[in-house]
Amino acid sequence: MERSFLTIAAGENNTAIRALSAPARVEMLKLLCAKGPTNINDIAQALSLPQSTVATGIQILEEAGLVESRLAKARKGNQKICSAVYSEILISFEESAAQRANNIIEVEMPVGLYTSCDVHAPCGLCSSESVIGPLDVPDYFLDPQRMQAGLVWFGRGYVEYKFPNNAKVLNKDIRAIEFSLELSSEVPGTNADWPSDITLWVNGMAIGTWTSPGDYGDKRGAFTPAWWKLEGSQYGMMKTWRISTRGTFIDGVAASNVTLGDLALGQHSSIRLRVGIAENAGHTGGVNIFGRGFGNHGRDIIMRLHV
Repeated sequence: MERSFLTIAAGENNTAIRALSAPARVEMLKLLCAKGPTNINDIAQALSLPQSTVATGIQILEEAGLVESRLAKARKGNQKICSAVYSEILISFEESAAQRANNIIEVEMPVGLYTSCDVHAPCGLCSSESVIGPLDVPDYFLDPQRMQAGLVWFGRGYVEYKFPNNAKVLNKDIRAIEFSLELSSEVPGTNADWPSDITLWVNGMAIGTWTSPGDYGDKRGAFTPAWWKLEGSQYGMMKTWRISTRGTFIDGVAASNVTLGDLALGQHSSIRLRVGIAENAGHTGGVNIFGRGFGNHGRDIIMRLHV
């Protein structure tokens, strides 16, 4: 697998630390890093463990964000294919949360609070209480009710958000900028094998593309409301784009050569983030953007300025 890194601040991500506390789960991660995507049965055979033990361990690693899984066709029914998200994990004891908070400016942007858009069907908006307006009508994306949305989806196009550049207001230099979103592909119904090239742009510049494997509906999202049909998109994967002086990385893996200097952040009082499908995308499988009240993380779009 490609080398990717995760740094866990001690005391802040206890879910991941607990997931790593069992030797059997550590062995599962080592196996997935060595072999790549592997199904539950093969993991059990390779580690001489009961399938039930492996299934439970994989679920714990998934909930901690250390393993991603997808359903694939097998001889009889479907099989669960598991992949390690990170090849190296570092637990940091360097500084407290209070110290680090002085160096991070975080803004959480509701997924429905985009300032411009150009979307194509299939598309729609949904709050935690109901569907917002008619489905598959792109013109409705500008209705003020969009601000209540916790789930936004479209087949092609983009939505763009305008974040405040609070570092400029505070007269602080930006050392890195991060955007974290829960995303999946979009297909009518769901399909775990439905790749889509999802791109982020900052201030008009494409910073990196992540290929979503599919649109997930195998189980209800941890925050997805009970009234939302199981045949609809349930959850996505939390992905983080980080731009620094060294380039742009997605979950620690190099994504492009775009650096902070290319974005000219100091010249603007706002930071524009666009999320969508590029016109020249190889996989045009649409996008779901999960916010508060939906998905597995229950958060909107996060921007962090490291200053």
